Amino acid sequence: MKLIKTEEAVGQVLCHDITQIIKGVTKDAVFRKGHIITEEDIPILLRVGKDQIYIWENDETKMHENEAADVLREICQGMNMHPTAVKEGKIELIADCDGLFTIDSKTLKNINSLDEIMIATRRKGIVKKGDKLLGTRVIPLVIDKEKMETCKKVAGDKPITNVIPFKKKKIGLITTGNEVYYGRIQDTFSPVIKEKFKEYDSEVVSHIVLNDDHEKITRAIQSMLDEGVDMVVCTGGMSVDPDDKTPLAIKNSGANIISYGAPVLPGAMFLVSYMDDGRPVIGLPGCVMYARRTIFDLCLPYLMSDTPITKDILVNFGEGGLCLNCKNCVFPHCGFGG
Repeated sequence: MKLIKTEEAVGQVLCHDITQIIKGVTKDAVFRKGHIITEEDIPILLRVGKDQIYIWENDETKMHENEAADVLREICQGMNMHPTAVKEGKIELIADCDGLFTIDSKTLKNINSLDEIMIATRRKGIVKKGDKLLGTRVIPLVIDKEKMETCKKVAGDKPITNVIPFKKKKIGLITTGNEVYYGRIQDTFSPVIKEKFKEYDSEVVSHIVLNDDHEKITRAIQSMLDEGVDMVVCTGGMSVDPDDKTPLAIKNSGANIISYGAPVLPGAMFLVSYMDDGRPVIGLPGCVMYARRTIFDLCLPYLMSDTPITKDILVNFGEGGLCLNCKNCVFPHCGFGG
C-alpha cells in the first residue's frame, strides 16, 4: 500500500473503500476497494477530504482489511448464523433462528487483547431470528499476515459463538405448600409458570398440587419423569424454613444438584439439578410468582435449548444479577444477568 497525492492517482487501484458521511443523510462508500481511479473521480475524492490516497502495492507479508475481517468471521461463526457481505473492512453475523446466543468469553477477551484486531458482540442470551450478533474488523487498512496467524492460534479450532435453537418441551409442574393444598390461598404460582413456558412454545402437560410432604413430592417427580416429561419444575417450599421440604424431595429423587442458591436478586434460593439422563429438575423460589423478572428468566434460555446450567454459569450471573425492576421492562435487552 502506497500513499500518493490524489491528483496523481489516475489509473491506480484503490486499496480501501472511501466513505462519505453526511449527518442524517448518508454514511456509505462512494468508491469501493479495487476501483480504478479516473480523472472524473478526483474532484469527488477531494470533496470527501482525500487530498492523499492509498493505492495498492502488492506485499506478500500483508493482508487487506477485507481479507482479515473474513478471517475473524471464520473464527467467530458457529451454528445458526450467517455473515453479511464485507463492507469497509467489516463483517457482521446475523442469527438464523430464535435461540440462546453463546460466547466463549475467555477466547474473545484474548483475541481482543491482540493489537489492531477487534470483535464486538452483543451480550450472550436470548436472540431472535434476524438479530445482529457481532461485528469484526481490523483497525488498520492492512495488517501483517503473521498477526492474523497468531489470532487463529489464540482462537483454537472451535468457533467462539453459536446460536443454539430453542426446543419445544413437555413440562411437569409440581406446586407445593400446605396453604395451597388445603385451599387456604389461591394458587397464583402455576399460571405464571405456564405463561413463561408458553413464550417458548412449550406446554405444562402434567400438574399436581401437594402439601409439604417430601416423600409425596419425590414420588411425584419420579412419576412425571416416568411419564416422559422433558423437565420437572417444583414451585414453593424453597426457603431455609424447617418445614420447606422441596430441596430434600429433589435430592431424594436421585437428581444431581448443581446448585442450591444463585447470586441473583430476585431468585437467590433457586435450585437446579439434573437426572442422569440429562433431564432438569428445578426448584423455584416464591419470588418467581410476583416479580416480573427473576433467576428463572435468566436460566430459561439454557433450559429450553438443552444447554446444561453449570455452577460457572450461575456464578457469572452475579455481575448484573440485580434486577432493577424498571417500570418499562426491556428484558432481555438490559443489564440483568449481564
